[in-house]
Amino acid sequence: MSAGADPMESLYPFLYADATDLDSVLEQVRASTVAKAIEVADLRRVVAERDGARLAECAREAANRFAAGGRLFAFGNGGSATDAQQLATLFLSNGLPAFALSNDTAVVTALCNDIGVDVVFARQLAAFGGKDDVAVGLSTSGNSDNLLRAFDEASRRGMLTIGLAGYDGGKMAELAGGDKPGGDKPGGDKHSIDYLFVAPSTSIHRIQEAQTTIYQVLWELTCAWAYPVR
Repeated sequence: MSAGADPMESLYPFLYADATDLDSVLEQVRASTVAKAIEVADLRRVVAERDGARLAECAREAANRFAAGGRLFAFGNGGSATDAQQLATLFLSNGLPAFALSNDTAVVTALCNDIGVDVVFARQLAAFGGKDDVAVGLSTSGNSDNLLRAFDEASRRGMLTIGLAGYDGGKMAELAGGDKPGGDKPGGDKHSIDYLFVAPSTSIHRIQEAQTTIYQVLWELTCAWAYPVR
């Protein structure tokens, strides 16, 4: 992108084109849509090939937590908060207890105002989380401080911790221990994220689309383990 260019123009050039011919504009729209669809399909394929087996393993562990009476707590910021709400709704629709930590406006604003945004999820997990529960945090950058603190809190409480990130995983990758999420540090300390699933892209749009697929599959597989006979 050239200096001073409108970032929207790089995403939707047909909106800024000089041509006024309708057929030309429609062709640019079609080409843009197809290119984006191919891009996210390729990204989903990469994630499936790299993380499919771990995703199945993660789902089985989540099902075991639910079987022990556990609950799922999902959290994220902005668009990721919306994804967290959707994830919680998916599990609730199948009778599995799940909560999105951004839903209670009074609690969220009180924590942000009285203490700070960094603790908005960690404090809720400290109040409600237990060793049989599951914590799922979503971030496009992987660098959100309030998610990192939430994972540390969840890990201290023995919760199963699952992270979804984009780019190269950001700081969340450090909590997951690099190539072996959930592995032990050299000193024997457990990492704060048991399972980290990264959508390796620099496009926030494609990352969130891929993350939607990841948590949909996680939900379906968890329900398959939780309810082996329907």
